[in-house]
Amino acid sequence: MIDLQIRTARAGEAATVLSFWKAAAEGTSITDDMDGVTRLIERDPEALILAEYEGRLVGSVIAGYDGWRCSLYRLAVLPSHRRRGIASALLEAAERRFLAVGGRRGDAMVLEANERARRAWAAAGYQREDHWRRWVKPFA
Repeated sequence: MIDLQIRTARAGEAATVLSFWKAAAEGTSITDDMDGVTRLIERDPEALILAEYEGRLVGSVIAGYDGWRCSLYRLAVLPSHRRRGIASALLEAAERRFLAVGGRRGDAMVLEANERARRAWAAAGYQREDHWRRWVKPFA
């Protein structure tokens, strides 16, 4: 593993995170905009966990906790920095956060077609639950 700095996102970093996701994440979400990321950071300052290497943003995960569920989103690592333990370090930080607030299980949103992500989540000990399906309704 490389020498990483793992930290939470700071106010004013939404544009940096969005730019990073364009380079590192697959798929988009209705909340992938300045307002969505800014609100996430303001509402739950510990949810957006970032990994930096030599001052450069190289990884992210959203570890959201609503008092009931531990939800994981946007686990992403720059393609040039993959396979160096960054995703594992981010998930460890997320899981520590969840354990500290009394979380019991982490639920990850993983794109069905993203085989690389599916392998990474499985390697981290997460299991697919085929008996559940996500139902959504956009409000905007």
